[in-house]
Amino acid sequence: MLARIRKSAEQKDSGFTLIELLVVMIIIGILAAIAIPAFLSQKNKAKSTAAKSDVAAIGKEISSFYVDETVGGLAVTGSAGTWSFNATPAVTGKLSDGNVASGTITSASNWCVTVRNASVDTSAPTAGATGAATWSYDETDGLIKGACPAATPPTP
Repeated sequence: MLARIRKSAEQKDSGFTLIELLVVMIIIGILAAIAIPAFLSQKNKAKSTAAKSDVAAIGKEISSFYVDETVGGLAVTGSAGTWSFNATPAVTGKLSDGNVASGTITSASNWCVTVRNASVDTSAPTAGATGAATWSYDETDGLIKGACPAATPPTP
């Protein structure tokens, strides 16, 4: 019996104890609880930035269109990854994934376009509403957080 005890004392058992494994698992759980919400927040922020970029591109395209043209009464539509406004010839472009574009163009001095990310802002924006990923661009204010104002008075 003493020989067995002496032999087990000489041969050091290697490996982790149950307590050590539980401590490591708890630490990993705490780190995951901190990291996952931060990751999701960054994901929504990236979608908002994509909507902001898309609306700025559309607004600049409309502005440059009116450098050469004077027609009004156009509409901006966007779905399935593209946007367009019904000028002659039609002006089109690409939207980032999940973005939806809409807007009205009554004249070179009275237009507004809104882009929102439908997966972040699930309900359609109302006039002036600010969503996490809803941006507008108009002829007077440029880039605006939220939807187009309710009524843009015509400029004389």
